[in-house]
Amino acid sequence: MQPSRPNPPLDPAVRIGHVHLKVADLERALGFYCGVLGFALTQRLGAQAAFISAGGYHHHIGLNTWESLGGRPAPRGTTGLFHTAILYPTRAALADALRRVMTAGIPLDGASDHGVSEALYLRDPDENGVELYWDRPAEEWPRTPDGELAMFTRRLDLDDLLRQ
Repeated sequence: MQPSRPNPPLDPAVRIGHVHLKVADLERALGFYCGVLGFALTQRLGAQAAFISAGGYHHHIGLNTWESLGGRPAPRGTTGLFHTAILYPTRAALADALRRVMTAGIPLDGASDHGVSEALYLRDPDENGVELYWDRPAEEWPRTPDGELAMFTRRLDLDDLLRQ
């Protein structure tokens, strides 16, 4: 739907506050997000839902079984969430995340250097896509001669990341 006249730009302080995922098994999901990635449980609604965060925020991720208890992942080729992106504050913090994932034996779907960021791609136990990434400082982002972003996708050197 096209507006009749252009709207002003969105307030630059707007952020995506949290994501809420449907999961088949709450304990299994908590094992991944809290046990492997290290999020903290902030609230639980019995066996049906849980809220988790980093740094004491009320919740970054909600997990629930309200419509999905015992369910199966959506088949490939259907619409829906491609991945949840979790932003790490530093490259060293991303390296720690990689170590956690490797120790848990969770395979990566990919690992990319995008110029503006470095990212690890994997799946949670419900086959939801998860991106773990850190952003380079804006002054290091690749740009065209005209000043536009010039993002790219190159293989991320995991050994170099682990040396952090």
